[in-house]
Order: sequence, then structure tokens, then C-alpha cells
Amino acid sequence: MDKGQNTGGLMSSAGLVRYFDSEDSNAIRIDPKTIIVFGVLLGVVVQLLSFIA
Repeated sequence: MDKGQNTGGLMSSAGLVRYFDSEDSNAIRIDPKTIIVFGVLLGVVVQLLSFIA
């Protein structure tokens, strides 16, 4: 790669790092365990419905 050519890899990701580092006090906070349990329960419901139908 040419030394004069700038790929912009680090510069383009720097904005995302700043965006995700800042936490909004008004944001909805959900525990990751809740998401896992919800996904498992949804999978069980889908399996039950496919078994019935």
C-alpha cells in the first residue's frame, strides 16, 4: 500500500467508539440475561406451535 494513501480505518471507527462510550441517562436498560431468557422462551413457543400445527 502506498504511504500517501489514507485508508481511514481508525478515523472512521473513532466516532463509533465515542458514540458507544457515552451512556444516555434516558436510555432503556435491559439486563442481558433477560434477552437470553426471552429468546429461549420464544424458541420454546415456536417449537410448541410447530408441533401442534
